Amino acid sequence: MKPVAILRFFPIEGPGYFATFLNHHHIPWQLICLDEGTPPPENMNKYSGLVLMGGPMSVHDDLPWIGPVLSLIRQATSTDIPVLGHCLGGQLLSTALGGVVTNNPVKELGWGRVDVTSLSIAHDWFGTDLTEFDAFHWHGETFSIPANAVRLLSSPYCPNQAFALGIHLGLQCHIEMTAEMVKTWCEANAAELVQSRESPAVSSSEEIQANLDDRITALQSVADRLYKKWIRALKN
Repeated sequence: MKPVAILRFFPIEGPGYFATFLNHHHIPWQLICLDEGTPPPENMNKYSGLVLMGGPMSVHDDLPWIGPVLSLIRQATSTDIPVLGHCLGGQLLSTALGGVVTNNPVKELGWGRVDVTSLSIAHDWFGTDLTEFDAFHWHGETFSIPANAVRLLSSPYCPNQAFALGIHLGLQCHIEMTAEMVKTWCEANAAELVQSRESPAVSSSEEIQANLDDRITALQSVADRLYKKWIRALKN
């Protein structure tokens, strides 16, 4: 099988548990570090799928890789190569599909409940037994649901937490987290946590790291459901 292309935009926002999942299922992958100056691929000919990670930047920023990444997403979606976007990656996927990224009313930083919609497409991704779970959040912007896509998740503070368009999946929340990633983000973003405490959707570093191993285990069980469905569409 061709490898899955994973685009990283910021050093501490790597593939995390998603890489572990791919390794467990013996699926090859290639990490492409745009944060180190590596350009995105010009096309998807060598890859079975496209995955976009998170980052503190905005799709509206004047960055040299934004345009090429959007073009790469459109090429993948037009040829039925599955695309998976996490947070910033979900915003890039929405933008490429004609959606709009705007400021969310409040920042979401830390753990927070998301609700699974009752639509049959959501059941295809999450199963019929899962109606809500605690996701990890770190965002101040939000995407609109692109035309013909279906909302899968919502939260009290951000209605659009995930969407699917056929085999393509965009997430505003983070399901790729590991315990080490959570600790690193809390340390690197300590000032942002303090400055954003006026938001009802922002927790303290101590609150975020409480019962961390149990929270991560539960989150990764949800990630398994989504990732298992997504990899079934990978191109040989």
